[in-house]
Formats: sequence, C-alpha cells, structure tokens
Amino acid sequence: MTVKVEFHYDFGSPNCYFVHKVIPEIEKRTGVKFAYFPILLGGVFKMTNNKSPMQQFAEIPLKMNYMRLEAARFVKEHKLAKFTMNPHFPVNTVQMMRGAIVAEDEGYAAKYTDTMFTAMWEDEKKMDDPEVVTAVLDAADLDGAHILDRIQEQPIKDALIGNTNASVERGCFGAPMLFVGDEMYFGKDRLEAVEKEIMRQR
Repeated sequence: MTVKVEFHYDFGSPNCYFVHKVIPEIEKRTGVKFAYFPILLGGVFKMTNNKSPMQQFAEIPLKMNYMRLEAARFVKEHKLAKFTMNPHFPVNTVQMMRGAIVAEDEGYAAKYTDTMFTAMWEDEKKMDDPEVVTAVLDAADLDGAHILDRIQEQPIKDALIGNTNASVERGCFGAPMLFVGDEMYFGKDRLEAVEKEIMRQR
C-alpha cells in the first residue's frame, strides 16, 4: 500500500526546520517519501485566529523557558549542532514561500528548500531582505534574480494562497503540520507518532 505523507511547512518556523532535518531519518526507516507542502504560516494564523508561540506565551516566561528547554533537548537528541536561533526572527516569509512554489514548478524544490532552511536556521541570514535572499540563492547555484522575478507572477501568488487555504480546510492551524493519509499531527514532538502511523498504514 502506498502511504501518502505530507509536511506542511513555512521556513520561518524553527520547528519546521527541526522536522525537515529529521525527515530523512524517518524516510530511510520507513521507505516512504514525504511530500513537502509550502504554506504561509501568517495566513494560517489569520484564518484560524491563532498566534505564534512567542505571542501566545510572551507573558508566561516559565512556558517560554520550557519551550527553549524542549528545543535544546531535540537539538541534542538529533545532533543538530548547526542550529542557531535567527537573530532577525520573526521574519516575513512570503518571498521565501512563493519561491518554494517557483522551485516546485521548475523542478529543484529539494535544493531550494534545504537552502532556505539552512540560511534561516544555521547561517542567521535576514531572509525577508530581497538582496540577502538573492545572494543566498546565487551562492547555492540557483538563479536568485530569476526566482525573485517569478514570485511576482500572479499564478505563483495564487498557488501559495491556494496551498494555505487547502491546508486550513484540512484542519491546519499552525506549522509544522503533518498528514499521514487523513491523520493529522502537529509539531516536531509528534514525529514518533507520525512514523508509527506510516508503518501502520503500510
């Protein structure tokens, strides 16, 4: 049986970066490939009346401290030594996410995705600055000027909006969100459950 697994993501989420880095391990163990589904997290928040954890728990310092502790544990467990909290966080990710649509359309989505996550969560780049984005893409042998030109095309904009709407319609309220068939899982801490469900459906 073919198992369909989707990863609904936004480059602006550190937890999406964590999931992205761990997905290859799960793919290797299960033999099932994850499909990456770019969404605009800000749009999801607006449509679902949700807020980022930094906004939700800004006045609950103990909760924020615990979230940082959990992130540190995850980094250690999965040996993600290159991770660093982006000093420009939060950033407007609309350019990056539209670029993901372009990359899918042109056949280099995997390279683009890894480049964006690396720039955001390892290299501390200011990824809402078009000049920075262009330089990052050029350094990865991707045509930055071309990609930033294409993200202004209405079909590309509409595709990202369509993805975001479709994700919310399926129940998404934040990211990382994962679907194994019709089963929905939220957050990096549900990856073990995701893997178990993949094996169950197989």
